[in-house]
Amino acid sequence: MTVFATLHADCAAFGTILFTVTRNDFNAMLARRAYTSHPREYPAQGTKPLTRDAWFDLCITRAQPFVANTPEAFRDYFFDHALITSMGLGSAANLPVIAGDGSVPGSINLLAEPGHFTADRLKAYQALVDRDRAALVAELSV
Repeated sequence: MTVFATLHADCAAFGTILFTVTRNDFNAMLARRAYTSHPREYPAQGTKPLTRDAWFDLCITRAQPFVANTPEAFRDYFFDHALITSMGLGSAANLPVIAGDGSVPGSINLLAEPGHFTADRLKAYQALVDRDRAALVAELSV
């Protein structure tokens, strides 16, 4: 099992429904999907634009998680919000993967039902990302 698949299984045990990993390509200003739990809706190697907005400032510049527990809270940042809500998903968490130099080569992206990302769940998810940080950075830095 790859580090992505292992992390996916562990996050699913906490209730994550949609799980993706994206690699940041700052030259092209794209997030490139490296792993997905839903290949039909979100195929591996799919991309989405990296826009210098409040989400970028939080997750990339400051390397802090983005959490939105309602569709309204992520609508302005996710161009695919209609697809997300059509899948019955209403909350999102993007956890930056932070390299040793402080850069963010990618993120772990979790979606679930509205209100899912409580403080306790976020701590549990972050602990999983921290546990796998070295392997995640290695995979995302290629």
